[in-house]
Formats: sequence, C-alpha cells, structure tokens
Amino acid sequence: MTEESLDARLARIRLAAFDVDGVFTDAGFTLGSDGSDRVRFNTRDGMGIRVLLEAGIRVVLISGRRSGAVARRAAELGIDRHLSGVSDKREALAEIRVEEGMSRDETLFCGDDLQDLAAFAESGVAVAVADAAPEVRERADLVLERAGGSGAVRELAERLLRARGEWESVVRRYAGEKL
Repeated sequence: MTEESLDARLARIRLAAFDVDGVFTDAGFTLGSDGSDRVRFNTRDGMGIRVLLEAGIRVVLISGRRSGAVARRAAELGIDRHLSGVSDKREALAEIRVEEGMSRDETLFCGDDLQDLAAFAESGVAVAVADAAPEVRERADLVLERAGGSGAVRELAERLLRARGEWESVVRRYAGEKL
C-alpha cells in the first residue's frame, strides 16, 4: 500500500477506536494490596485525544481488562464511550459502528496484541503501536513509530489530522494565531 492511498483512507476516518493496555499505557500496571490498579498514561496522548475530539472524530476505548484508572482517564479526556472487560473486540466495534452510523471505511482501530486482531477486520484502517506483537504489526495498515504509553496515540492523531489537511489549523489555533 502506498502512503498516498493510506492517507486517503485516514482522511475518511470518523470513528477512532483504541485498545488501552499497551496502547495508552506501556502494558504494565501495578496491583495494590487493596485490589486497586495503577497505570501510567502519557499526557501527550491526552492531547492527541483532545485534538481528535475537537476535529469531530468519535473516540472509543475498548479494553479487555476492567480498570477504574482507565475509566477515570477516559472521563478526564472527554471520552464518553469506554468499554471494559470486552472479550470480543470485533463484535464490540461492529456494534459501536452500527450504533454510530459509521461504515468500516470510516473506522480505525489501534491495538498492540493478539486480542486486538479481530477488531482489525472490523475497521477500515488497522493501526499497531511500534512495540506491538509481531503478528499485529504484520497485519496492520499502519505501524506507528512510537511505542504504547510513549506518545503513540498522539502520533496517530497528528497523522490522521494531517491526512485530513487539518493539522496546521490545529497548530495555529493552539498558537493563538488567526485562522
């Protein structure tokens, strides 16, 4: 696939769905003796989500693990749809797509491990973080340069908005320049 055709596909995206552990995080978490979990998020990824939402792109998190920390982070970022404890991410993404009135071509899924592969088939653009499992990288349309938890979501947001021709206006708006 050429970069030009990938950019054309990225420009059509209206729904961006993400796995959480290994994409927003480095795939590690700390389990406290009280059962609480702690995960580390990258603030630049938060900015990536902010600019996607401001551009009118619907953002959804689909996680196989239940986590209060992830639910809290989703709320902080303004992500109103966060599914946790999902065993079939393809089915979950299909249901969301239909409910949102989106086609496969308008849907992107970003993941890092084997449980994310099925969701790739339900999306128009399959994205893997740099440190994803080899089988995931092989099946992805786009492999990011950054690893999960290290700005991969931010990198993807910029790439998507550049493909839509919107990135420079995002930069100018944040710089306080007139559009």
